[in-house]
Amino acid sequence: MRNVVIHDPTLRDGQHAVKHQLGADALRRYAEAADTARIPVVEVGHGNGLGASSFQVGSAAVSDDEMLSTVRESLRHSRMGVFMLPGWGTCGDLRKAIDHGADVVRIGVHATESSLAERHLGFLREAGAEAHCVLMMSHMASPAELAEHAAQAVGFGAQGVGIMDSAGHFLSSDVTARISAMVDAVGTVPVIFHGHNNLGMAVANSVAAVDAGASIIDGCARGFGAGAGNTQLEVLVPVLERHGYATGIDLYALLDAADLAERELMPAPPVTASMSIVSGLAGVFSGFKHRVVELSALAGVDPRDVFFELGRRQSIAGQEDLIVDVVAELSARQTTR
Repeated sequence: MRNVVIHDPTLRDGQHAVKHQLGADALRRYAEAADTARIPVVEVGHGNGLGASSFQVGSAAVSDDEMLSTVRESLRHSRMGVFMLPGWGTCGDLRKAIDHGADVVRIGVHATESSLAERHLGFLREAGAEAHCVLMMSHMASPAELAEHAAQAVGFGAQGVGIMDSAGHFLSSDVTARISAMVDAVGTVPVIFHGHNNLGMAVANSVAAVDAGASIIDGCARGFGAGAGNTQLEVLVPVLERHGYATGIDLYALLDAADLAERELMPAPPVTASMSIVSGLAGVFSGFKHRVVELSALAGVDPRDVFFELGRRQSIAGQEDLIVDVVAELSARQTTR
């Protein structure tokens, strides 16, 4: 059985679904449950990563320092992971995370902008942390482009590279083509896949990624995450095991952790609702959902039109201000008709 390393960003990516309001007690309880299940890496932080708590994308309930120290103290077997987007976080935030005991640090960049990670990957290697680079909104790039940028990230010091299906846009054939190209480009460096479930494909796409050579796969308890959510962890693990891939995770304890997450982290598990489907079809970052729906209702425009217009403009995470512009323009068009 080939080993697959599972990363659990429930306490980071899941924050998007609750506007980054997970408190210290909730973080502690889930981290302890994930540790009991022997999940290899538990990721924690603001939904947009280190240093991102702000008025623009949402202020977190607790500081980065408190999140990191709380989860670090709760993990005996699992490693602690963190995520950072250049522009939100800095090398100072990375140093703080390492001082708090972060074992794995991921730098996220747009799919064709791996050069933005160069400085931070170099810093992480010098600091002795395990450094990963993930290419976001990966449906916007071809397999060849992703392979090129993955190889470039490895040149900068990444010890793991991968893609995020940030909009939940991929079908399994899309994943196979991209992961295969990246595996060929980076050799023995582990390749990562992070799926979203806008089109109900997250688990199938994750299996396709492993079949194509990926060795690190992300999943969240009950799929906790923005929009339709992420790959559902407690489904992913037994499906991978049935396909002949070993994860080393205790199934019963994993199911217990998922039950706890549903009770204590989320008002309700994510569903593949209409707006999430439209977001996936349009290729728009799932984290835009709340803002699109809210602003569309205030302006009296159809949020589906907003999503497809954002997709036409190739909007990316961090461009929340573009939602305001699109809603205003669509509202103005309705007024002049």
